[in-house]
Amino acid sequence: MHAAPKSPAPPDTEPWWDAVRVPRQLGLTAMDILGVRAGAIVEDPQRHSVYYFIPAGTAATWDVQDTEALTDSVGVPLPPTRRTDGPGPHWRVCPGEDGWVTDPGALRAALADALLRKDAAA
Repeated sequence: MHAAPKSPAPPDTEPWWDAVRVPRQLGLTAMDILGVRAGAIVEDPQRHSVYYFIPAGTAATWDVQDTEALTDSVGVPLPPTRRTDGPGPHWRVCPGEDGWVTDPGALRAALADALLRKDAAA
């Protein structure tokens, strides 16, 4: 497996991450729960979605309620470097020195907590 590049440019070889598309509010709540444990995160206001990056191959077994795993990095809008505001896709958390990916276990736990908060508020 190739090491993840430090910039938002997509790799020119095999994919090095999968992604998880999450409804915007649920994704932002999970981002708050994750704090500094979050990897890079893209928000796409037009799709009302947030995208998390997870290690390549993880999407095959992803089964978290209200989320969609995207394999081979298909369908993820990658904003220009350091675009942190809309109107289009933008980085909620820019790729940094620690890389792009969020630990899948931490993301699952944060989404489970976010779902509980959503259900409690309903």
